[in-house]
Amino acid sequence: MKALVTRGGGFLGEAIVRGLLGRGESVRSFSRHEHQALRALGVGQIQGDLADAAAVAAAVQGCDVVFHVAAKPGIWGDLDEYHRTNVTGTWNVIAACRQHGVRRLVYTSSPSVVFDGRDMEGVDECAPYPAHFEAQGLARRQQGAS
Repeated sequence: MKALVTRGGGFLGEAIVRGLLGRGESVRSFSRHEHQALRALGVGQIQGDLADAAAVAAAVQGCDVVFHVAAKPGIWGDLDEYHRTNVTGTWNVIAACRQHGVRRLVYTSSPSVVFDGRDMEGVDECAPYPAHFEAQGLARRQQGAS
C-alpha cells in the first residue's frame, strides 16, 4: 500500500507515518516544509501548500490511501488563513483523491472544532460542537481591529 500523510512531520502525522512504516507500508508526506525526522526515517517528502490544487494532486498521484491530518488549528489568526488551509485545502485533497481514484481517505479534524473557551482535557470524539466557534469570533475581532 502506498500512503500519503498530509503534514506527516506534525505530532499526529509523524505518529501515523511511524505506524505505517512499522507495518511495512510505503509512505510519503506532503507539508509546507521538510522535516528532519521524516528524512531520518527515509520518508519521501513533497513540499507544497494545501491551497495549491495542482501541488496536492501531484502529491496524491500513485497513492492508495491518503491520511489528511494537516490543518490550521487554534483560535488566533486571520479567518482567511483558516479557510484557505482547512476548507480549500481539504476540498483540494478530496478532489485529488477523486482525480486519481484513491478509494480511501482518512480525515482528522482539530480539537478547535469543539473548543468553546473551556479546558479541553479528557475530551474525545463525543464532545458536542459549541454554540459558537472561538476561532471565528477572534478572527473577526482581529480583522475589525485592523
